[in-house]
Amino acid sequence: MKVKIRKGDTVEVISGRLEDKGKRGEVINVIIEKRRVVVQGVNVRTKHQKQVQTQAGRNINPGRLQFEGPVDISNVMLVCPKCGEPTRVAVQRDEEGAHRVCKKCQAAID
Repeated sequence: MKVKIRKGDTVEVISGRLEDKGKRGEVINVIIEKRRVVVQGVNVRTKHQKQVQTQAGRNINPGRLQFEGPVDISNVMLVCPKCGEPTRVAVQRDEEGAHRVCKKCQAAID
């Protein structure tokens, strides 16, 4: 499966939950098999952790853990570093290889 969004890219949420729509963040992780991305500060989830004692004798501290949940890749759009606008991505090939290009300003994204 080809995915045009990579780890470290800045993306904007274009659809989904109302509190996340319009937010921008950096891609932390890309899950290619499920076509999902984890974006910093978007889809924040809370997990309540009980105190657990492991067999090694260590304690896992209780509390509320907050983490970013995955978002479908179709709900985010890559932000061009040159023009600063959410844009679609084209792939141009030349003798060095393939490069991602902004559809609006034709700037190289790599």
